[in-house]
Amino acid sequence: MNRRTLLGMLSATVLVSSTTLAQAQDTIYIPLISKGFQHQFWQAVKSGADKAAEEFGVEITFEGPDNETQVDRQIDILAAALAKSPSAIGFAALDSQAAIPLLRKAQEAGIPVVAFDSGVASDIPVSTATTDNIAAAALAADKMAESIGEAGQVAVIAHDQTSSTGVNRRDGFVNRITEAYPDIEIVTVQYGAGDQLQSTEIAKSILTANPELKGIFGTNEGSAIGVVNGVRESGAKDIVVIGFDSGAAQKEAIRSGLMTGAITQNPVGIGYETVKAAVMTIKGESVPAIIDTGFFYYDASNIDDAEIAAVLYD
Repeated sequence: MNRRTLLGMLSATVLVSSTTLAQAQDTIYIPLISKGFQHQFWQAVKSGADKAAEEFGVEITFEGPDNETQVDRQIDILAAALAKSPSAIGFAALDSQAAIPLLRKAQEAGIPVVAFDSGVASDIPVSTATTDNIAAAALAADKMAESIGEAGQVAVIAHDQTSSTGVNRRDGFVNRITEAYPDIEIVTVQYGAGDQLQSTEIAKSILTANPELKGIFGTNEGSAIGVVNGVRESGAKDIVVIGFDSGAAQKEAIRSGLMTGAITQNPVGIGYETVKAAVMTIKGESVPAIIDTGFFYYDASNIDDAEIAAVLYD
């Protein structure tokens, strides 16, 4: 190989490397860190994020721990994503406090943070795309009260007491019952980590301990399906089950009468608005501090209505 050929090859290599670097610098990369993947809800959020990524011409990734109890694992995923120096980052916190030190580092590095589904106890996120969980859970309480004649004993199985969604759905339900329905007693609030098997056992235990119980509220997809399974397996009769979220199992439970009704969010909208807010921030445009993506109550009477069907997922 002569010297001229070698120099030509080296020049071409430098040119390709420079071009690749320039393309990499021009690419807007936004990793989204979710709470997990075990619920169909998160797949629906991902589909909305993918739609926005295609529309706005950006690159995204969508990651999360294996289940919604793995706070440390979520923090590790967040740290790995930030190490890649992304253009912005989307984050759905399993623990509203635990990620703040890392998110502060992102802020100091000029990486905008958009929270989604579940916010953090900080003003670091430029925006949070979420459901008004307090109002949604209050509606669930109203539907529970209506279904049991505004009197009797009820229970709550929540997915956690560390995320803002867990806390707000619990408090929204409990506070509404306490304030508006004096003849309804909440006998217990317990936590099933959003895991349907764990929530099933909790539901059966609650039903055994409270033979006069009239209803149970499950605060997310796994909790709600656990309640349905617990009621079925215990043989309890006439228990009103109010759920939260959607998915094939909940839809079938409502159609069959095992679940009275549920609150659905707009998960596709949550994913879409998260990526959109990140892109707008990167471009220097202002975004609202809270992006309310809405919620609906559905039951057997309206599950097939066009407005409801559009925000349900399988």
